Amino acid sequence: MDEPRWLDDDQQRAWLKLVALTTLLPAALDQQLQRDADLTHAGYMVLAMLSQDPQHRLRMSDVASRTNSSAPRMSHVVRKLEERGWVRRERDPQDGRGLFAVLTEPGMEKLVRTAPGHVEQVRQLIFDVLQPEEVATLEVLGARLLTRLDPDSRFAASGEPGVA
Repeated sequence: MDEPRWLDDDQQRAWLKLVALTTLLPAALDQQLQRDADLTHAGYMVLAMLSQDPQHRLRMSDVASRTNSSAPRMSHVVRKLEERGWVRRERDPQDGRGLFAVLTEPGMEKLVRTAPGHVEQVRQLIFDVLQPEEVATLEVLGARLLTRLDPDSRFAASGEPGVA
């Protein structure tokens, strides 16, 4: 049996910081959205992705991909948004098995009211402490790690500009 490839001290420190970041950041974003908008981060992401589509509608599988989530989890999130009147689901007229998530007018209004506070939180937590060259490095590192974690590009983690 091969000897384990243990992390060296630098790798161990970097790994522990990455683990802390991936734990603390989602919680901080969720906390701000819950406090200020009574909305989860997953719910916000659904509203944001739908708002970027010209018709404000996406197949449920595309919603899952664009929010880097599983189809069952997205179905649950969309159901919760639907209960609040912010999203509705529609059958695909060309394929009765498929479903679309559609952003409603109240959902768009909710997003417009919520986005400024959320973007400010993202700026304060991430971008205000980084120099422009560090932002570029963060993007490169993120893309490299996502290529390894999602080699088939099932998730749209690289995203489109303009979504916080």
